[in-house]
Amino acid sequence: MTTCVVRCTIGPPEIDVLERFAATWMDLVDRHGGTHHGYYLPGEGASDEALALVGFPSLADDELCRQHVDGGP
Repeated sequence: MTTCVVRCTIGPPEIDVLERFAATWMDLVDRHGGTHHGYYLPGEGASDEALALVGFPSLADDELCRQHVDGGP
């Protein structure tokens, strides 16, 4: 199993956009055999970094999903 960390820098007005992106991303991950472990939004303090953890059976499966997300075949 390979677990990837996806980092996004966001501001308060962008949380709605991130939530819509997360829903789309979770569907793509599921369709490509991955497991979505969760999104972690900024909490207290001045943090502007959101994280997502996504697991795939192998690095090759992760790369295949990324190709589809980036508009590849």
